[in-house]
Amino acid sequence: MPHPKVDAYMEKAGKWAEEFARLRAIALDCPLEEDFKWGNPCYTSDGANIVLIHGFKDYCALLFFKGALMKDPNGILIQQTENVQAGRQIRFTNSGEIAQLAPTLKTYILEAITVEKDGLKVDFRPTREFAVPEEFQERLDGDPALKAAFAALTPGRQRGYLLHFSSAKQSKTRAARIEKCAPLILAGKGLDD
Repeated sequence: MPHPKVDAYMEKAGKWAEEFARLRAIALDCPLEEDFKWGNPCYTSDGANIVLIHGFKDYCALLFFKGALMKDPNGILIQQTENVQAGRQIRFTNSGEIAQLAPTLKTYILEAITVEKDGLKVDFRPTREFAVPEEFQERLDGDPALKAAFAALTPGRQRGYLLHFSSAKQSKTRAARIEKCAPLILAGKGLDD
């Protein structure tokens, strides 16, 4: 069933409007509920996230939340970055690609639903295996309250911060990010909360 927030989103879709409409029609043709999460159309099964439609500058995509657990006989699932552990995308640059792949996309969505219903879990790399930037370690060592607050965060929130800090190429940028995020960490919040 269409969700009113997704209707509003589609009306303002701009560049990817036609592609989003095709992806939405495919998702709605599957046994999924439509929702609107993280500013994007999201499709769920019994409350569990299955796929998300999102757009970028050069492509739009159908994101499978547990895509790493799916078979990919067509070789079309893409890991966004080396740090993405569970999600996989299928990318498109025009609506013709979506139309051509429509039956395949439906098959992949049905498999994603099965992965969720079967209770399969992604074996996430432990947070301790992520590099702690030198600037952040120094800040943690010098600020016991920040160290305790960071340790109290969920592993996912910790990973989010570590990846955010580490992705900066220059030390001064890493330090600036740490400074900006310290109040969030002390408040027990994640990067996107």
